[in-house]
Amino acid sequence: MNLELVGALEELEKERGISKDILLEAIEFAIVSAYKRDYGANGQNVSVSIDERTGNIKVYAYKRVVETVENRAEEISLEDARDIDPSLELDDSVEVEVTPRDFGRIAAQTAKQVVIQRIREAERALVYEEYSNRVGDIVTGVVSRREHRNVMVELGKVEAVLPPGDQMPGDDYSPGTRLKLYIVDVKEHTKGPQVIISRTHPMLLARLFELEVPEIYSGVVEIMGVAREAGVRSKISVMSHSENVDPVGACVGPRGVRVQAVVKELKGEKVDIIAYSDNPEEYVANALSPARVNRVIVDEEGKSARVVVPDNQLSLSIGKEGQNARLAARLTGWRIDIKSEEQMAQIIAEEAFQRAVPEEEDEEPVAAGSDAQWEATEEEAVEAESPAVEDSWEEVGEKVREPETEDIDDVEEIETVEPDTEEPEDEEPPVSQRLEEIDYSGLDRIEAFKLRLLKAQQEQAARKQQEKADKDRKAAKEENKGTVLHDLSSLKAFFEDDEEE
Repeated sequence: MNLELVGALEELEKERGISKDILLEAIEFAIVSAYKRDYGANGQNVSVSIDERTGNIKVYAYKRVVETVENRAEEISLEDARDIDPSLELDDSVEVEVTPRDFGRIAAQTAKQVVIQRIREAERALVYEEYSNRVGDIVTGVVSRREHRNVMVELGKVEAVLPPGDQMPGDDYSPGTRLKLYIVDVKEHTKGPQVIISRTHPMLLARLFELEVPEIYSGVVEIMGVAREAGVRSKISVMSHSENVDPVGACVGPRGVRVQAVVKELKGEKVDIIAYSDNPEEYVANALSPARVNRVIVDEEGKSARVVVPDNQLSLSIGKEGQNARLAARLTGWRIDIKSEEQMAQIIAEEAFQRAVPEEEDEEPVAAGSDAQWEATEEEAVEAESPAVEDSWEEVGEKVREPETEDIDDVEEIETVEPDTEEPEDEEPPVSQRLEEIDYSGLDRIEAFKLRLLKAQQEQAARKQQEKADKDRKAAKEENKGTVLHDLSSLKAFFEDDEEE
């Protein structure tokens, strides 16, 4: 019977991969539990010894040497102890074999449950240790079933969980479908280790290229970055450590067989392979492939780049709903602002115009007809007339009564000046007119921009000059109006005094 036990242990070791020592330890623990349950030795120190070769099992109990035995399960008399070892004294501890001939039914059932529980714990520990060391690797699994929105995938010894957020929209998750999956995490659970897998993780793309491209597996070509929108499009940047190996060509493969194998596994997801560069300008330009880039302006402090592309490449560089630009930004780690040549020319024109014509501080306009305006006009009129009104009212009256006149005969005949009817000589037209007559279609972009900028400056200067003239004319008119009113009131008062006299 004991030999059958040894054979069963060896079979379990081969089948489930559990060490024989772990199984023996589980059986020893089970026998101890069964002995204590069957013989009521809860407080007794009991040990079990199993011979690995023959399978013989012996149970030993540790008892204390006393003069009078009160508890036979834990104590032994001095005479009985000296029969085992003559050198023993009182209060010594002696190991006594207490191997039962047979366990009861309940004790045997307890031992069975303990053995099964220990074996399960050992299996869980082995699975956890195996898959925790494989986090970040790619595995092949078979879809078993669905639980709510999760997909359960068999990985051999364990059943992994594919959450909804890690499922690709184009995948078929019917039972029996084989998929390549990326191990994201391994968690300990009461029912055993829980393996979390993914089909949308960016590193799944990198691991698939490692499987298909020997240069990546050997380390000659290195993957520097991955940006992915699962099921739609991805970008991967690669760099070669050998001058004789083209990193992009190695990943594409002869006639594209390598990249096509990856695309097939990802259910038609488009993959852009980018050459990595230490130069940020070149790297950003490559990341926007397949669009052509004219120029890249890099801001090192802000970690941003302004990209100038041809007018017909703007939509291609941005991509559908900004997808191409978004993936390029994720891949490079730079914030990318894409402008066409026309948009960039407008930006340069606006910046140059602002530098050429600085903004003036706007004065607060006074509303026409407001109290403040009339008060200001009145004060100006008084200040303007006050130096002239120095004579008394009597002197003013004398001047009015006796105006200085000259004899008509003494007045020389006034010469009539005829208007000059001669045609004026051809004068050079103003700058704004000359700018209007220029044909911009035949000029270079920069030259046309300079002429337009000059025209805008001339128009703005003329507009400001006209506004100033209108303002001066209005102020003079208001001043004259106040003076006339003052003179009329003075004359009216004078004539009233004359009538009284």
